[in-house]
Amino acid sequence: MSTLPRTVVSASPGRSARARSLVFVGFAGLVLALLLLPLGTNQFQLFLLTRIAILTLFAMGFNLVFGYGGLLSFGHAAFYSAGAYTAGFVLKAYPSLLVGVAGGVVVAVILGVVIGFFSVRHLDIYFSMLTLAFGMLIYSLVWKSGFTGGDNGLIEIPRAPLVLPGLEIPMTPIGHYYEFVIVITIVVLAVLWRIVHSPFGVVLRGMRENPERVEFAGIPMRRYRLIAFVLSAAIAGLAGTLLGPLENTVGPESAHWATSGEPVLASLLGGASTFSGPIVGAILLVLIKEIMERYTPYWLLAMGMVLVVLVLSFRGGIVGSLRALWQKRA
Repeated sequence: MSTLPRTVVSASPGRSARARSLVFVGFAGLVLALLLLPLGTNQFQLFLLTRIAILTLFAMGFNLVFGYGGLLSFGHAAFYSAGAYTAGFVLKAYPSLLVGVAGGVVVAVILGVVIGFFSVRHLDIYFSMLTLAFGMLIYSLVWKSGFTGGDNGLIEIPRAPLVLPGLEIPMTPIGHYYEFVIVITIVVLAVLWRIVHSPFGVVLRGMRENPERVEFAGIPMRRYRLIAFVLSAAIAGLAGTLLGPLENTVGPESAHWATSGEPVLASLLGGASTFSGPIVGAILLVLIKEIMERYTPYWLLAMGMVLVVLVLSFRGGIVGSLRALWQKRA
């Protein structure tokens, strides 16, 4: 009897089912470990992990339009800042964490529709420059406006409790807030996984690889780009809403173009063409920055040099390069 080809064997239903089961068990174990971390870590470590989770959300939202849609945005800090400031105002007026988060996301979505309506009509460098211009416009409004606190920003943002029907969970302990952010992050990642593996995600990748062919197929590309852009803005705004309660303040730097560069760096560092790349990039970016700030006053220079070396050494990002190496050996 002839031996079956390796590709046929690897594609057998039994092996695929076992692989999915292993992935599910591994993911469930990771989620459980993340939720149990407050039992063995101090407050600063939980604060750092919460920052990583927030940047992960920010980077994953950005990567929906960049890594999958092929659109490089330099203005995502506008949505991040809009979510942060709106949540801060809501929480100071009405101390309910869910209400603050929902308010920030709604404002980010509205801003995403307005900016996206004008931006997705253009491609390549024109799209990038237009998003940068809108982002700097929002930064100027935040920085100059007395309503937002100007240079000082919005201060004394409370870490309001999580109010559910018949239940109120205090968020003042950093461990409670960390678990809330982790749950939000996991839910968003699960939703994004479904989106990028749906027909909508296939169209996005098609527009990135060969937009002319997708257009000839009769697919309304502008509509798909706008939907992806608004979804990305919503996730960036969601990440922003979690910033104020963590640090009890939101400053105009949250709307600066340098903040827009953080998800770009995270995606490039981890691998924009992969789903887990921005997650790995966010972890590395926060840890590298934290280490550099501790050991040298020239941390910006040192951090820049390290990031340049990593990006040039791993052309497809760390996850993308490791995946390519694994495929070569397989």
